[in-house]
Amino acid sequence: MTKAELITQIAQDSELTKVQAQKALESVIESIFKVLKKDNRLPIFGLGVFEVVKRPKRKGRNPRTGEPLTIKAHKVVRFRPAKVLKDSVNSTK
Repeated sequence: MTKAELITQIAQDSELTKVQAQKALESVIESIFKVLKKDNRLPIFGLGVFEVVKRPKRKGRNPRTGEPLTIKAHKVVRFRPAKVLKDSVNSTK
């Protein structure tokens, strides 16, 4: 599903115009960004938990040349799905 298709689905389900649905979706995404930047964690009941974790620097290899290199320490966003979401995806219905 593309972002445009998601906006269309939101508009149909909530009886909003596509412009209103797009603004709502963009607001949700922006809010997730802000919360993760500030608090490093965002639990959403029934969906899962978005969490910022730190990855330490590590050694790696350039896949093209095989030359060793150091990968800098950085932060990544991890998502852990809620049990309800896992069960929904794995149901046979």
